[in-house]
Amino acid sequence: MRDYVLRGNLCYSADMDHIETRAHAYLVCLDGRCAGVFDQLPARYAQLPLADFGDRLILPGMTDLHVHAPQFAFRGLGMDMELLEWLNTYTFPEESKYRELDYAGRAYSSFVQHLRRSETTRAVIFATIHVPATELLMQKLEDAGLCSYVGKVNMNRNCPDYLREDSTVQAVRDTRRWIEETKDRFTRTRPIITPRFIPSCTDDLMYALRDLREEYDLPVQSHLSENYSEIAWIRELCPRAKHYGDAYDQFGLFGGGYPCIMAHCVHSNEDEQALIRQRGVFIAHSPESNINLASGVAPVNQFLDNGLRVGLATDIAGGSHESMLRATMHAIQASKLRWRLYDQNVKPLSFERAFYLATMGGGAFFGKVGSFLDGFELDAVVLDDGTLDHPQALSVRARLERAVYLADERNITAKFVAGERLF
Repeated sequence: MRDYVLRGNLCYSADMDHIETRAHAYLVCLDGRCAGVFDQLPARYAQLPLADFGDRLILPGMTDLHVHAPQFAFRGLGMDMELLEWLNTYTFPEESKYRELDYAGRAYSSFVQHLRRSETTRAVIFATIHVPATELLMQKLEDAGLCSYVGKVNMNRNCPDYLREDSTVQAVRDTRRWIEETKDRFTRTRPIITPRFIPSCTDDLMYALRDLREEYDLPVQSHLSENYSEIAWIRELCPRAKHYGDAYDQFGLFGGGYPCIMAHCVHSNEDEQALIRQRGVFIAHSPESNINLASGVAPVNQFLDNGLRVGLATDIAGGSHESMLRATMHAIQASKLRWRLYDQNVKPLSFERAFYLATMGGGAFFGKVGSFLDGFELDAVVLDDGTLDHPQALSVRARLERAVYLADERNITAKFVAGERLF
């Protein structure tokens, strides 16, 4: 059923600086898209099925722009390490286990079940180098009703032998097979070209991935300027590049005519930011992960003020939790610490902007997604904040803010993705 009406306390971004709140209002869905918000339901919609959620909050589904599905199994471990040590100690050994399909099935079932119960309606996901396990993950996401991009990871250098692809030829052959087997199989789950990051891919593999991207017209995801050691490594590996982003650009894997996501951008300098804007690259801001792995805090308000395209990410297992509510909270907290302790020229995030990042900002990677404005695909999460008791009446706006800080998956009572109700 894709034609219906929802009633409740609606909360959604009009733009990055304004949240619309409508108490006890009606949201009309026609063919899976938002067709108007009304204080009184117009007579022309009176015959549509009505889901009345009473005094509950209804907000747009949230988009996680960067999450590592195979890392879900060890979230919360190794948070006293920095990035490169953490990768070698926890990430690579765990990801090697996904060569066994039985293990992958158990681990990915857990990840998808948690994601389905969370505020996330759409996600852009890293898998591993293993084709069967990656296809299994995509099937589970499709069956769960979520919208996603999933990437088979490519890596053929600077990683353990047990997780290194046999050769560039084999990596390209496997990636091509995976694309062919998945590009038309699913309705809501799509492939995305995924070099782990430049240090893990030889130059010939990067150029081959560019060719595959062009041949199949696919988007790209990777990591950028997350950690000082990583950036120094890029200067050694790509001495002709002006900066890390320029290295991706020289390989033809930095947007400009096709969708591209770069996670983190904690230490992107002005030239790199200018290229990100020019190429229309999305930044996946991962505040908790950047804190946990001692990477730093990205100047997110500066990105927004300069017109860059930014969304939020949990970056499990650098981030400890799949909740985008927590990611929104962490984005505000991290920006305040950055402002107070490091750079007073970049103001902290407002609640309005943080909420925008989690909904409309990241949702834009999927098109008109992440708001209840007319024509947007209807992704919605219904929150019962009744357990978040307060001694006096609060406005809808205040209730929304408290819910971001205090609610969790136990408060979610209904969820809609692309107009379809999941539960």
